Amino acid sequence: MSDIFDSPIARQMTELNAKKKSLKRQTAPRPGKTRVMTVSNQKGGVGKTTTTVNMAAALATFGLRVLVIDNDPQGNASTALNIEHRGDTPGTYEVLIDGTPLREVVQPSPDIKGLYCCPATLDLAGAEIELVPMVSRETRLRNAIHRYLAETEAAGERFDYVFIDCPPSLGLLTINAFAAADEVLIPIQSEYYALEGLGQLLNSIDQLRGYLNPNLEVSTILMTMFDKRTNLSKDVQDEVRQHFPDQLLSTVIPRSVRISEAPSFNKTVLSYDPEGVGAVAYKEAALEMAKQGASTNGN
Repeated sequence: MSDIFDSPIARQMTELNAKKKSLKRQTAPRPGKTRVMTVSNQKGGVGKTTTTVNMAAALATFGLRVLVIDNDPQGNASTALNIEHRGDTPGTYEVLIDGTPLREVVQPSPDIKGLYCCPATLDLAGAEIELVPMVSRETRLRNAIHRYLAETEAAGERFDYVFIDCPPSLGLLTINAFAAADEVLIPIQSEYYALEGLGQLLNSIDQLRGYLNPNLEVSTILMTMFDKRTNLSKDVQDEVRQHFPDQLLSTVIPRSVRISEAPSFNKTVLSYDPEGVGAVAYKEAALEMAKQGASTNGN
């Protein structure tokens, strides 16, 4: 009988329950000013959109006010947040191409209080080409975000975080996101090819910092799809920590069927399986990132 209580599954359940209990006692500090973060990785399939929506949802569950800007024509962030983005729904395309104010397109999440989203429709796929001849083509999103943040702050409804979800390519949509953000959050899958993608992304950020946004910094790196049973996951984590000791979060996001399933139900994992390992991991990561930012900014 004692073997049952000392099994790996029993230990995992005990650890999970301890984490849930600890999280209930925690609060996330409000940043001194809105943190605008681009979530980016030029390599696809690393959990970029999943990280965007779940970090945003986690921070909102801590009582913070959070906006997600879906800047990817696939609209996966909008889907996961259960935000209408079919047909003629106005969203990021109208903001970038027509100059529509964000206040006219932002929708509240139906599932999580304090969470909002600017949706992406398929029209956004054409924006890469339509932006080319436009004046200030690289800073249109930045201008729209700055105006909206000023409006909401003046109305006493300041956002604490803005997350911009990008396509996995360095086109004008991604460049607009980098121009608009102060920080980059990079999710990295726990495999060696991910390190190659990280090097390419950092080179791109360096170039953009030089001519477009000198304030841009990689502030947060998060390991995703982490399997602690394998040496590979630990080796990749050690390699990233060696180069980015201050940016790498100690929290890792495990491989989880629930995390993968959630978007097919138009939910984040925090709404789909709020007591599961995935939801707990994203809450821990969001809390760590919020506290890290508060200490960095002296709040």
